Amino acid sequence: MTNVGEERKYLVVGALGLVGRAVVEALEDQDGCEVVAVSRRQPDFPTRAGFLQLDLTDREACRQQLGRLSGVTHIVYAALYEKPDLIAGWRDDEQVETNTRMLANVLDFVVPARHFTLLQGTKAYGAHLAPMKLPGKESDPRHPGANFYWSQEDLVREASAGAGWTFSIMRPQIVCGHALGSPMNMVLAIGVHAAVLRELGQPLRFPGRGGFVTEATDARLLARAILWAGSEPRCAGETFNITNGDILDWGALFPEFADHFQMPSAAPEPLQLSEAMPKHSAVWDRTVARHGLVPYSMDQLIGASWQFADAVFGYHGGQTTLLSAIKARQFGFTDCIDTATMFREHFKALQARKVLPP
Repeated sequence: MTNVGEERKYLVVGALGLVGRAVVEALEDQDGCEVVAVSRRQPDFPTRAGFLQLDLTDREACRQQLGRLSGVTHIVYAALYEKPDLIAGWRDDEQVETNTRMLANVLDFVVPARHFTLLQGTKAYGAHLAPMKLPGKESDPRHPGANFYWSQEDLVREASAGAGWTFSIMRPQIVCGHALGSPMNMVLAIGVHAAVLRELGQPLRFPGRGGFVTEATDARLLARAILWAGSEPRCAGETFNITNGDILDWGALFPEFADHFQMPSAAPEPLQLSEAMPKHSAVWDRTVARHGLVPYSMDQLIGASWQFADAVFGYHGGQTTLLSAIKARQFGFTDCIDTATMFREHFKALQARKVLPP
């Protein structure tokens, strides 16, 4: 484990996404730890991290900005490129090439003295291509078909071989946290959907189709797992599934969401959010004005998350996706959180920040 008082310098790449932001926030109170954050935008929250605005597809810019960094002990790579057509993009050769090139544009100019964390997810088990074997285990073989996870993992393994630094790979599922415009942000998708329906005087219904269960991962929990793996020598070269520790049934949770937002609940009714919700952007604007919220448009907040919501809610047909988190527990990471509690905490935090209405 990291010794108390041992100096560390974290480079968090993709620092304004769901995972990167949670890591930056988790490092805020760490003594003896300098934080350098990389993103396309400046942060929309107070932080002591030093931010570099950088497009990871611009190799020369990466050379100039990352090449001058020194003393980096840990790198957390949480950057991600997604296509406008989110779900179809998961099978796209250009998406694979772009994500691989972005990682190369980091590793070619800066490496950690100690540890590198790479993010993957349920697509490692082929869930985007076909029903996955249950539960997904880290020891499962790579699935056939396009996936930038494999080319990125191969890059990290090759770069770390004999280089004096180690790496770990984290595989969460449906990461939930705070991020502006993330393409896969279920907290904001649910919160904005509920706010719009409340403004319209309608009840909250589960808009997907049932018959399956899944899991979620609190971004804060994942950040703690990342810091743990980066300081635990036994995690070198290992892959870990990281989830909240319970089972997620969306249909069962929606009445709890309705209760949180103080609105009536009604029976599930399938609705394609990616088609329906953008038509209510003016209703969202009216909600923002009525409650004096931070003046973000619906598109600024949600990005492609309506598409992601349709997928995880099973609007086009759902499948059970469960990951075994036994390995992480065996290695010493036993953190967990009730998923309903997680959503309530994130909703409250966004309401306190005046991103969602009270």
